[in-house]
Amino acid sequence: MMKRVRNLILREMMQLPVLQNITELAYYEALEKHARDLPQLSADDSLLIKEITAKGAFITNEENLSIPSTSTILQSAEKLLPRLRESRVDKDDITIHATSAQIMDYPELFLWGLEERLLDIAENYLGLPVAYHGVYFRRDIANQIHDRSRLWHVDMEDRRVLKVIVYLNDINDECGPFQYISKPLSALFCDSLKYSYGYLKDETVQSVIPISDWQSCVGKKGTVIFADTGSVLHRGKIPLELDRYTLFFDYTSRQPERKFYCKSSLPMDDLRKLEKQLSPRQKECVFWRNPKN
Repeated sequence: MMKRVRNLILREMMQLPVLQNITELAYYEALEKHARDLPQLSADDSLLIKEITAKGAFITNEENLSIPSTSTILQSAEKLLPRLRESRVDKDDITIHATSAQIMDYPELFLWGLEERLLDIAENYLGLPVAYHGVYFRRDIANQIHDRSRLWHVDMEDRRVLKVIVYLNDINDECGPFQYISKPLSALFCDSLKYSYGYLKDETVQSVIPISDWQSCVGKKGTVIFADTGSVLHRGKIPLELDRYTLFFDYTSRQPERKFYCKSSLPMDDLRKLEKQLSPRQKECVFWRNPKN
């Protein structure tokens, strides 16, 4: 409760015009300065960036993405799945997450998000050095609860928040697909209703954006979604037929707009255990809060 109150106070302070002007100026200066240092991308990855920039999301699959270690993490996820299936579900639960200890049994899940190609993509899209916040292994429960991340919202951590979502089972429209509203229409909605943060019911969104413009990301196991959840209205649709299993990999810049919302999926003790496996660049992405340690 105290943390939520603190975040609310800090969030309101950041809305003050004087602070907004100062932080925006610093942000654009940093973008301009770092532009010359952005890593080179392949033609395919440049197209990916172009699509996310224009629409807010890009859908592909493990074969097209062609990162060799993807097959390894899918195999590891398959081994961990039974533990999530057997997890106790309370009546109000909508999501069960793998614990830190469970992720550390399969550290390759966390390390996949630090693949050099993914970091190159993230850095080019964010325009700044990358902060990697880790991996979340989720089981979204098939029930009728319409709450929290199942409501429409925009993530608050940064101006751009890149998430890479990997489906671990086949997802149709009845199995809780990731849904989003394109960048232009999300901007239209935010301007129309003066929306800046918080969860929104379907009726509120539909008052401006018709259901026909709600994008559902359906696909087979191994589908990979790149989405800027800081720029588009999005949600996880309620799964009705089957539980949805996914991996979420989270990225922001290292000077996020709201640093107090940023957290790592693993505690510091676990991150230190993985440190020897990391390159200097990967260490900077993981330990961005304490770069000298």
